[in-house]
Formats: sequence, structure tokens, C-alpha cells
Amino acid sequence: VPMGVLSCVKYLMFIFNVLVFAGGTCLVGVGVWVAVDPAGFQDIVATKPVLSAGAYLLLAVGIALSLLGFLGCCGALRRSRLLLLV
Repeated sequence: VPMGVLSCVKYLMFIFNVLVFAGGTCLVGVGVWVAVDPAGFQDIVATKPVLSAGAYLLLAVGIALSLLGFLGCCGALRRSRLLLLV
């Protein structure tokens, strides 16, 4: 395999993992926003327990995606198979 192809794959994996990390960070931000200020979202969701459960679900999924994206970025830059498999 030519070295240019491996370098291209490395940077494509890095960019993809940066996008995953950014998406997870956005989900964490929205989850914190809904958890801190639920009054603005009560028009959208009729019942408050559903709203708080959704906020915590957004936080959990966002934290997991951010962690996976960060580990993927580190794995892509270091060419660490273990970090990429996580």
C-alpha cells in the first residue's frame, strides 16, 4: 500500500472523529441547556418527567460520543490500533 494512501486514510479518520467529537459536544450542550432551563422546552414536550429524562439521555449519549471521538482522534494521529478499536 503506498504511503500517500495511508496518510490520506489517517487524516480522513481524524476528520471523521473530530466530527463525532463535535456532535457529542453539541449534544452535551443541548442536554445541559434543557436540564438547566426546562421552561423553554415545556411547550414542545407536554410532561416534565419526559423532558428531564430526555435531557439526561442527551447528556449520556453526548458524553459517550465525545469520549469516543476524542479517543478516535488520538488513535488516528498515533496510529494506535487499540484506541481505534475502542
